[in-house]
Amino acid sequence: MLAPILEVLPLSIRGLIESLPSRVYESLEEIRVRQGSPLEVATPFQSMFLSPQGQVVTREREGYRPDREDCQKMLNLVSRHSLYALEEELRRGYVTISGGHRIGLSGRVVVEAGRVKHIRDVTGFNLRVARQVKGAARRWLPRILPGGQLENILIISPPQCGKTTLLRDLTRIVSSGETIPSRKVGVVDERSEIAGCMEGVPQHDVGPRTDVLDGCPKAEGMMMLIRSMSPELLVVDEIGRREDGEAVFEAVHAGVSLFTTAHGSSMEEVCRRPGIAQLVREAVFARYILLSRKQGPGTIEAIYDRELNLVQGSRVVKRGC
Repeated sequence: MLAPILEVLPLSIRGLIESLPSRVYESLEEIRVRQGSPLEVATPFQSMFLSPQGQVVTREREGYRPDREDCQKMLNLVSRHSLYALEEELRRGYVTISGGHRIGLSGRVVVEAGRVKHIRDVTGFNLRVARQVKGAARRWLPRILPGGQLENILIISPPQCGKTTLLRDLTRIVSSGETIPSRKVGVVDERSEIAGCMEGVPQHDVGPRTDVLDGCPKAEGMMMLIRSMSPELLVVDEIGRREDGEAVFEAVHAGVSLFTTAHGSSMEEVCRRPGIAQLVREAVFARYILLSRKQGPGTIEAIYDRELNLVQGSRVVKRGC
């Protein structure tokens, strides 16, 4: 599973990762490479540094510190020695590699006409390990899709709490007809995280009846799929901007169901976002699913219905939504 990630690591860092204890190696979520800062790895329950000897340490002064040469070698490996080929990825700030793994980039940003043109002097890499968890949504289907009927769903959580994992599994279940009738699905994968496409081909199992627009802006992509692929369900990740909300309204009023996600730690927090607040007031979503990491990524804190009544859990929505 980690082979594509190891291939983009300089030998000096690859050896340290491969020397990790099996319990850490097999549960890796992130590998963070920062020029001049200690090499950091993260699992679902702990972040730690790696020493030059490949040992797990907690004190940053004992960590191996990647230098400029390490970062340059890594950028060459990620780009396959062609930065020109990564022009669009450098503008967006991330690269998706084989297996659906995502590499976030940081460094000096070049701005032209008020817009980000690309990132130069890349000095930071965040390698996020993509793991598909088949069956993650299965036990919750009776609460999420009662009677197997498609409904509009919004999954809410802070980063790294499993919302994309849950969204991906719901997509697979609906497309494959696992326990419910199969439907045609269209995925607008703006950040290449849901299907993890490489050259347009999904690296994750999103079902046999799923069409994917990879790297496409959500607002434009939803209408493209409705016009061209006649989906019964649209799936998009991370809505929040006003244009996202407008596109959601247009899609659901075209007779298409929608599964999507949003960043937030509570319903109250999400309701303060202008791009989502109107969707809540208009009762667009039949189910809201709130996730956390309390018992590991994907912990379901609460499920709410259209009127924000609890269906599952104990976190009652306060006034303000």
